[in-house]
Amino acid sequence: MPIDESRTFKPLNLALVTVSDTRTEADDTSGDILAARIADAGHCLVARQIVRDDADKLTQLLRSWIADPAIDAVVSTGGTGLTGRDVNPEALERVKTKDIPGFGELFRWISYEMIGTSTVQSRACAVVAETTYIFALPGSNGAVKDGWDKILASQLDSRHRPCNFVELMPRLSE
Repeated sequence: MPIDESRTFKPLNLALVTVSDTRTEADDTSGDILAARIADAGHCLVARQIVRDDADKLTQLLRSWIADPAIDAVVSTGGTGLTGRDVNPEALERVKTKDIPGFGELFRWISYEMIGTSTVQSRACAVVAETTYIFALPGSNGAVKDGWDKILASQLDSRHRPCNFVELMPRLSE
């Protein structure tokens, strides 16, 4: 979809969390990919953290970021699979105001083109939590590239037409 160059780009303040029992700052490649794409898009990465696969700890972090008026949206990577340690969607369930079902649906449709029926194992999802968007992407490098490049880059761009998440932000608290 088109970017309307006559409109002003509005940079967002984004927070990034990697949900993993095994990643460290030294090897968080999916987080590094997202951080680079956030900066390249013109947004500000105002917080970044790695959290173990623990729903309580992730919920606590998300609640602190939701309460922070300087954070417009959170992008997470990891913890969206089917195993017992994958708890990202459960944490989002605890903090959400509304689901954004089309995000997960679109992500799996895009992913199907890349990995076929294996995409059914993804629980990628998104919610609105008060006035903060939260997007949960799988932890693979390919998944974060697809999620950012094919969905979030345009939906977090205030110039994207016919509509985008940014233009809805002032009305999220209605």
